Amino acid sequence: MSAALVYMTAGDRQEAERVGQALIESKLAACVNILDGMQSMFWWQGKVEQEGEIVVIAKTREDLVPQLTEKVKSVHSYDCPCIVAVPIIDGNPDFLQWIREETGETS
Repeated sequence: MSAALVYMTAGDRQEAERVGQALIESKLAACVNILDGMQSMFWWQGKVEQEGEIVVIAKTREDLVPQLTEKVKSVHSYDCPCIVAVPIIDGNPDFLQWIREETGETS
């Protein structure tokens, strides 16, 4: 099992909590962190936009990322939500085992 951090953004705290709740309840993430106060600048539909956003980081297994992505898209308000996964290459073995257990891996 390889673990991953999934970085996402949300438009407000309520949406971030809705995304996090959906991931935890469906066992697609062992933990979700919600970080308020990010300012984003980005191109959207041909012009530069600037908005406050919330960072959402999920700890999961790499093999669950496709399902996690679909779950987030189903509850997210954005047309094109930011959902990107970064592999965890090393870390506390006990913590990585906890991710496996909380996301339903039995081996």
